[in-house]
Amino acid sequence: MLTQLAEGVLVHQSELLQNNTAVVQGRAGVLLVDPGITGDEMACLANDLRELGQPVVAGFATHPDWDHVLWHDELGEAPRYGTARCASFMRDVLSDADWKARVTEGLPPEIADEIPLDPFGRITALPAGTAELPWDGPRVRIIEHPAHAPGHAALLVEESGVLVAGDMLSDLFPPMLDFDPADPIGDYLAGLELLEGVAGDADVVIPGHGSVGGADQLRARIDLDRAYLRVLRDDGVLDDPRIGPPAKEGWEWVADIHEGQRHQLAQRNQGDGTPS
Repeated sequence: MLTQLAEGVLVHQSELLQNNTAVVQGRAGVLLVDPGITGDEMACLANDLRELGQPVVAGFATHPDWDHVLWHDELGEAPRYGTARCASFMRDVLSDADWKARVTEGLPPEIADEIPLDPFGRITALPAGTAELPWDGPRVRIIEHPAHAPGHAALLVEESGVLVAGDMLSDLFPPMLDFDPADPIGDYLAGLELLEGVAGDADVVIPGHGSVGGADQLRARIDLDRAYLRVLRDDGVLDDPRIGPPAKEGWEWVADIHEGQRHQLAQRNQGDGTPS
Protein backbone atom coordinates (compact mmCIF):
# COMPACT_ATOMS: atom_id res chain seq x y z
CA MET A 1 0.00 0.00 0.00
CA LEU A 2 1.23 3.47 -0.90
CA THR A 3 1.05 6.26 1.67
CA GLN A 4 1.48 9.89 0.72
CA LEU A 5 3.99 11.76 2.88
CA ALA A 6 4.35 15.08 1.10
CA GLU A 7 3.43 16.68 -2.19
CA GLY A 8 4.59 14.24 -4.89
CA VAL A 9 6.25 11.78 -2.49
CA LEU A 10 4.79 8.46 -1.31
CA VAL A 11 6.16 5.48 0.59
CA HIS A 12 5.61 1.71 0.44
CA GLN A 13 6.76 -0.39 3.42
CA SER A 14 7.69 -4.08 3.44
CA GLU A 15 6.40 -6.35 6.17
CA LEU A 16 9.38 -8.31 7.52
CA LEU A 17 12.15 -5.72 7.87
CA GLN A 18 10.00 -2.61 7.41
CA ASN A 19 12.01 -1.57 4.35
CA ASN A 20 10.76 1.72 2.96
CA THR A 21 10.48 2.28 -0.77
CA ALA A 22 10.24 5.98 -1.64
CA VAL A 23 8.16 6.96 -4.66
CA VAL A 24 8.76 10.41 -6.15
CA GLN A 25 6.37 11.62 -8.82
CA GLY A 26 7.84 13.27 -11.91
CA ARG A 27 6.41 14.63 -15.13
CA ALA A 28 6.22 11.35 -17.04
CA GLY A 29 6.29 8.82 -14.20
CA VAL A 30 7.92 8.01 -10.89
CA LEU A 31 11.33 7.52 -9.37
CA LEU A 32 11.59 4.41 -7.15
CA VAL A 33 14.18 4.39 -4.39
CA ASP A 34 15.16 1.02 -2.88
CA PRO A 35 12.17 -1.12 -3.94
CA GLY A 36 11.74 -4.27 -1.90
CA ILE A 37 11.71 -6.77 -0.58
CA THR A 38 9.62 -9.78 -1.65
CA GLY A 39 8.33 -10.47 -5.13
CA ASP A 40 4.72 -10.14 -3.97
CA GLU A 41 5.42 -6.80 -2.31
CA MET A 42 7.09 -5.42 -5.42
CA ALA A 43 4.30 -6.74 -7.64
CA CYS A 44 1.81 -5.02 -5.32
CA LEU A 45 3.80 -1.81 -5.64
CA ALA A 46 3.82 -2.11 -9.44
CA ASN A 47 0.05 -2.65 -9.43
CA ASP A 48 -0.54 0.38 -7.19
CA LEU A 49 1.49 2.52 -9.58
CA ARG A 50 -0.42 1.21 -12.59
CA GLU A 51 -3.69 2.14 -10.90
CA LEU A 52 -2.32 5.65 -10.41
CA GLY A 53 -1.25 5.79 -14.06
CA GLN A 54 2.35 6.28 -12.97
CA PRO A 55 4.98 4.23 -14.86
CA VAL A 56 8.43 3.79 -13.36
CA VAL A 57 10.85 6.04 -15.27
CA ALA A 58 13.88 5.78 -12.95
CA GLY A 59 15.18 3.86 -9.97
CA PHE A 60 17.86 4.56 -7.39
CA ALA A 61 19.74 2.26 -5.02
CA THR A 62 20.99 4.14 -1.97
CA HIS A 63 23.71 1.52 -1.38
CA PRO A 64 24.70 -2.03 -2.34
CA ASP A 65 23.17 -4.07 0.48
CA TRP A 66 21.05 -6.92 -0.92
CA ASP A 67 17.72 -5.46 0.22
CA HIS A 68 18.39 -2.14 -1.55
CA VAL A 69 19.35 -3.42 -5.00
CA LEU A 70 16.26 -5.53 -5.70
CA TRP A 71 13.88 -5.15 -8.62
CA HIS A 72 10.90 -6.88 -10.20
CA ASP A 73 10.07 -7.42 -13.87
CA GLU A 74 6.67 -5.77 -13.36
CA LEU A 75 8.42 -2.54 -12.44
CA GLY A 76 9.73 -2.28 -15.99
CA GLU A 77 13.14 -1.59 -17.47
CA ALA A 78 13.86 1.96 -16.32
CA PRO A 79 17.48 2.82 -15.51
CA ARG A 80 18.35 2.01 -11.91
CA TYR A 81 20.93 4.52 -10.77
CA GLY A 82 23.45 4.45 -7.97
CA THR A 83 26.70 6.16 -7.11
CA ALA A 84 29.82 5.08 -8.98
CA ARG A 85 31.09 3.19 -5.91
CA CYS A 86 27.75 1.46 -5.35
CA ALA A 87 27.60 0.31 -8.97
CA SER A 88 31.23 -0.82 -8.90
CA PHE A 89 30.60 -2.89 -5.78
CA MET A 90 27.63 -4.58 -7.44
CA ARG A 91 29.60 -5.29 -10.61
CA ASP A 92 32.16 -7.11 -8.47
CA VAL A 93 29.41 -9.13 -6.77
CA LEU A 94 27.77 -10.13 -10.07
CA SER A 95 31.12 -11.03 -11.67
CA ASP A 96 31.38 -14.05 -9.35
CA ALA A 97 29.93 -17.12 -11.04
CA ASP A 98 28.48 -18.20 -7.67
CA TRP A 99 27.01 -14.80 -6.77
CA LYS A 100 23.43 -16.03 -6.53
CA ALA A 101 24.31 -18.75 -4.03
CA ARG A 102 26.37 -16.28 -1.98
CA VAL A 103 23.57 -13.72 -1.91
CA THR A 104 20.99 -16.37 -1.03
CA GLU A 105 23.06 -17.39 2.01
CA GLY A 106 22.59 -13.91 3.44
CA LEU A 107 18.83 -13.67 2.93
CA PRO A 108 16.37 -14.04 5.82
CA PRO A 109 15.50 -17.75 5.63
CA GLU A 110 11.79 -17.19 6.20
CA ILE A 111 11.47 -15.20 2.94
CA ALA A 112 14.48 -16.36 0.91
CA ASP A 113 12.27 -18.17 -1.61
CA GLU A 114 10.13 -15.06 -2.08
CA ILE A 115 12.90 -12.68 -3.15
CA PRO A 116 13.47 -12.38 -6.92
CA LEU A 117 17.17 -12.36 -7.81
CA ASP A 118 17.06 -12.39 -11.61
CA PRO A 119 17.02 -8.56 -11.91
CA PHE A 120 19.23 -8.22 -8.81
CA GLY A 121 21.90 -5.54 -8.54
CA ARG A 122 21.89 -4.14 -12.07
CA ILE A 123 22.87 -0.61 -11.11
CA THR A 124 23.69 2.13 -13.61
CA ALA A 125 26.65 4.12 -12.31
CA LEU A 126 26.35 7.87 -12.10
CA PRO A 127 29.60 9.76 -12.75
CA ALA A 128 31.59 10.27 -9.55
CA GLY A 129 30.58 13.45 -7.82
CA THR A 130 27.13 13.67 -9.43
CA ALA A 131 25.13 16.04 -7.24
CA GLU A 132 21.67 15.75 -8.81
CA LEU A 133 19.66 12.82 -10.13
CA PRO A 134 19.29 12.92 -13.94
CA TRP A 135 15.56 12.52 -14.45
CA ASP A 136 12.47 14.42 -15.62
CA GLY A 137 11.06 15.35 -12.24
CA PRO A 138 11.60 17.58 -9.22
CA ARG A 139 15.21 18.30 -8.28
CA VAL A 140 16.62 15.41 -6.27
CA ARG A 141 19.95 16.16 -4.63
CA ILE A 142 22.41 13.30 -4.06
CA ILE A 143 24.30 13.33 -0.76
CA GLU A 144 27.03 10.69 -0.99
CA HIS A 145 28.86 9.83 2.21
CA PRO A 146 31.18 7.14 3.65
CA ALA A 147 28.83 5.67 6.30
CA HIS A 148 27.45 2.13 6.45
CA ALA A 149 28.30 0.81 2.96
CA PRO A 150 30.42 1.65 -0.10
CA GLY A 151 28.92 4.43 -2.18
CA HIS A 152 26.03 5.08 0.20
CA ALA A 153 23.92 8.12 -0.71
CA ALA A 154 20.87 9.85 0.66
CA LEU A 155 18.48 11.77 -1.59
CA LEU A 156 16.88 15.12 -0.83
CA VAL A 157 13.69 15.86 -2.77
CA GLU A 158 13.98 19.62 -2.55
CA GLU A 159 10.49 20.76 -3.53
CA SER A 160 8.85 18.42 -1.03
CA GLY A 161 11.42 18.70 1.74
CA VAL A 162 11.85 14.92 1.96
CA LEU A 163 15.15 13.26 2.89
CA VAL A 164 15.42 9.62 1.77
CA ALA A 165 18.14 8.41 4.12
CA GLY A 166 18.90 4.85 3.02
CA ASP A 167 20.18 2.73 5.92
CA MET A 168 20.59 5.73 8.21
CA LEU A 169 18.45 7.49 10.82
CA SER A 170 16.32 4.47 11.69
CA ASP A 171 14.16 4.17 14.78
CA LEU A 172 14.60 0.37 14.60
CA PHE A 173 18.31 -0.15 13.98
CA PRO A 174 21.34 1.54 15.54
CA PRO A 175 24.11 2.66 13.17
CA MET A 176 25.47 -0.40 11.36
CA LEU A 177 29.13 0.00 10.50
CA ASP A 178 31.17 -0.97 7.47
CA PHE A 179 34.26 -2.54 9.05
CA ASP A 180 36.30 -2.71 5.84
CA PRO A 181 37.60 0.92 5.95
CA ALA A 182 40.23 1.98 8.47
CA ASP A 183 37.92 4.14 10.59
CA PRO A 184 34.33 2.83 10.50
CA ILE A 185 33.11 5.01 13.36
CA GLY A 186 34.78 8.12 11.94
CA ASP A 187 33.23 7.38 8.54
CA TYR A 188 29.78 7.03 10.07
CA LEU A 189 30.15 10.27 12.01
CA ALA A 190 31.18 11.99 8.78
CA GLY A 191 28.04 10.65 7.12
CA LEU A 192 25.88 11.98 9.92
CA GLU A 193 27.53 15.38 9.58
CA LEU A 194 26.68 15.50 5.87
CA LEU A 195 23.07 14.57 6.59
CA GLU A 196 22.91 17.17 9.32
CA GLY A 197 24.09 19.70 6.73
CA VAL A 198 20.88 19.23 4.73
CA ALA A 199 18.54 18.66 7.68
CA GLY A 200 17.43 22.28 7.58
CA ASP A 201 15.97 21.67 4.12
CA ALA A 202 13.99 18.59 5.16
CA ASP A 203 10.58 18.35 6.81
CA VAL A 204 10.33 14.56 6.50
CA VAL A 205 12.89 11.75 6.77
CA ILE A 206 12.36 8.30 5.24
CA PRO A 207 14.80 5.78 6.76
CA GLY A 208 15.65 2.56 4.99
CA HIS A 209 13.89 0.67 7.79
CA GLY A 210 11.33 1.81 10.30
CA SER A 211 9.10 4.79 10.85
CA VAL A 212 8.98 7.94 8.79
CA GLY A 213 9.76 11.00 10.91
CA GLY A 214 9.30 14.74 10.84
CA ALA A 215 11.97 17.42 11.09
CA ASP A 216 12.19 17.04 14.89
CA GLN A 217 12.67 13.28 14.55
CA LEU A 218 15.34 13.75 11.90
CA ARG A 219 17.49 15.82 14.24
CA ALA A 220 16.73 13.60 17.23
CA ARG A 221 17.85 10.52 15.30
CA ILE A 222 21.09 12.21 14.25
CA ASP A 223 21.78 12.96 17.92
CA LEU A 224 20.84 9.42 18.99
CA ASP A 225 23.11 7.88 16.34
CA ARG A 226 26.02 10.08 17.40
CA ALA A 227 25.49 9.09 21.01
CA TYR A 228 25.43 5.40 20.07
CA LEU A 229 28.67 5.69 18.10
CA ARG A 230 30.45 7.45 20.94
CA VAL A 231 29.38 4.76 23.41
CA LEU A 232 30.51 2.07 20.97
CA ARG A 233 33.86 3.81 20.45
CA ASP A 234 34.48 4.34 24.17
CA ASP A 235 32.95 1.02 25.30
CA GLY A 236 30.61 3.02 27.51
CA VAL A 237 27.21 2.37 29.01
CA LEU A 238 24.51 2.09 26.36
CA ASP A 239 21.13 3.78 26.71
CA ASP A 240 19.42 3.33 23.35
CA PRO A 241 15.69 2.58 22.94
CA ARG A 242 16.36 0.60 19.75
CA ILE A 243 18.38 -1.96 21.67
CA GLY A 244 16.67 -1.81 25.02
CA PRO A 245 15.41 -2.83 27.31
CA PRO A 246 12.73 -2.06 26.44
CA ALA A 247 13.26 -2.78 22.75
CA LYS A 248 10.38 -2.78 20.28
CA GLU A 249 8.43 -6.02 20.61
CA GLY A 250 9.64 -8.58 18.11
CA TRP A 251 12.85 -6.66 17.45
CA GLU A 252 14.84 -7.77 20.48
CA TRP A 253 17.31 -9.45 18.11
CA VAL A 254 18.58 -5.99 17.12
CA ALA A 255 20.65 -6.12 20.31
CA ASP A 256 22.68 -8.86 18.60
CA ILE A 257 23.73 -6.31 15.96
CA HIS A 258 25.15 -4.11 18.70
CA GLU A 259 26.93 -6.99 20.42
CA GLY A 260 28.44 -8.11 17.11
CA GLN A 261 29.73 -4.63 16.37
CA ARG A 262 31.13 -4.22 19.88
CA HIS A 263 32.96 -7.53 19.49
CA GLN A 264 34.35 -6.61 16.06
CA LEU A 265 35.55 -3.25 17.30
CA ALA A 266 37.23 -4.84 20.33
CA GLN A 267 39.03 -7.34 18.06
CA ARG A 268 40.09 -4.54 15.76
CA ASN A 269 41.46 -2.48 18.63
CA GLN A 270 43.38 -5.43 20.03
CA GLY A 271 44.84 -6.10 16.61
CA ASP A 272 46.31 -2.60 16.26
CA GLY A 273 47.36 -2.30 19.91
CA THR A 274 44.68 0.20 20.84
CA PRO A 275 43.22 -0.38 24.32
CA SER A 276 39.71 -1.82 24.05
